[in-house]
Amino acid sequence: MKVKFSDPTIRNLKPLDKTFDVTSEKESGFGIRIHPSGTMTFFYLYKVDGQRRFMTLGNYPATSLKKAREDYQAELAKVKALRRGSKDGVDPVQEIKRQKRERIDTEKQRIENEQKELAALTVEALATDYIKLYAEKFKRSWERDEQILNRDVLPLWGKRKAEGIKRTDVVSLLNGIVSRNAPIMANNTFAVIRKMFNWAVEKGKLESTPCKGLKLPSPKVERDRVLSEKEIKILWESIDRNDLNMSVGIKRALKLILVTAQRPGEVIGIHAKEIDGKWWTLPAGRSKNGREHRVYLTSTAIALIGDTKNIGYIFKTPLTEKDKSIGETALPIAVMRSLKYPVSDDKGDPLYTKDGKTVTENRLGVDQFTPHDLRRTAATFMSQLGFMDEVIDSVLNHKKKGIINTYNKNKYDKEKQQALEAWERKLLSIVNESQKKDNVVSITRKAA
Repeated sequence: MKVKFSDPTIRNLKPLDKTFDVTSEKESGFGIRIHPSGTMTFFYLYKVDGQRRFMTLGNYPATSLKKAREDYQAELAKVKALRRGSKDGVDPVQEIKRQKRERIDTEKQRIENEQKELAALTVEALATDYIKLYAEKFKRSWERDEQILNRDVLPLWGKRKAEGIKRTDVVSLLNGIVSRNAPIMANNTFAVIRKMFNWAVEKGKLESTPCKGLKLPSPKVERDRVLSEKEIKILWESIDRNDLNMSVGIKRALKLILVTAQRPGEVIGIHAKEIDGKWWTLPAGRSKNGREHRVYLTSTAIALIGDTKNIGYIFKTPLTEKDKSIGETALPIAVMRSLKYPVSDDKGDPLYTKDGKTVTENRLGVDQFTPHDLRRTAATFMSQLGFMDEVIDSVLNHKKKGIINTYNKNKYDKEKQQALEAWERKLLSIVNESQKKDNVVSITRKAA
């Protein structure tokens, strides 16, 4: 049936039991197909080399009559050019099929490339991408993540294919950390591994994560360890031993945590530019709560920090010539190794118990503790010395809670100084009551 196309004419077309076509009276090959469902589809019907072609131009009314007519005219021009032998000539239907084949081929190639990338992606490469593309940008503790990966993950998995890491591999790695009496480190390592693999899945680098369904390898324990006066004295003296598994820098850092009551990660990363006389200003970018924090430095703290002239990081790592601080994880590892120092025989060979475990001795002389426990110890003693919670929270750089955070903008510099000076006097009386204040620190930085 041929009609003069207009919107009223098309709207009056009624569906039948069978599909039928209505074509334009004046526009050759331009028509609309009416389906029994009521759907109406514009089309262009033409021939190339005697072969019939049927091209859809869209459903009415989503595609207007005007738009369908414009598309028809454009495709008609291509067919006429093809028949004339013009280089601009195109068979529209065949062109659509060609483009579809190209899209399919492109998608296949993309999938093949992704599969090759997955097959080639090692854990070492994944770790590098995770640190550079995610952790450095979004985590203040990214260096800690890097240290954990470099110490416990990459030595075992570095050269393996990331997609080949299974849940059993994760469990085995974590059990190994737990077995060396480092349950907290096992939890921290699992958190980094889980985040890295989740990030890889999110970014399309991996199809799945081996951490799915796994729980923390060790239960979280709310720590309340506070060293006694006797333990403080023993530890302070034991840290000076020459037969410990820790560097001079780590020894000084541990003492500085106890003296200043600051977080281990913030102490170990202290830079000379942060020191101004008797005040250490921790920049917001390094602070756990994202706020700048001023710490008063007592004489003991200044002696532990040492000469800051012409240096960068106070606790510089010996592992590189670059100006970089010791890694935060070095502190708990050094403490654990000294608490469980392997015992050797006269020949230097390690000794083992009957059940095959390494014989160890505690060279620090106190029960197990973590570097963070030193911060808690200092805070507890300041409380015992009569300082209010508000002052101690300011020393610790705890964020004010509730409405007081909005209205109380006091920085408590004077009170912080008083609290830390009082704690220093108490600490020195514990360490050696008769020792002169100017000579209380045996581990100090030599002048550059």
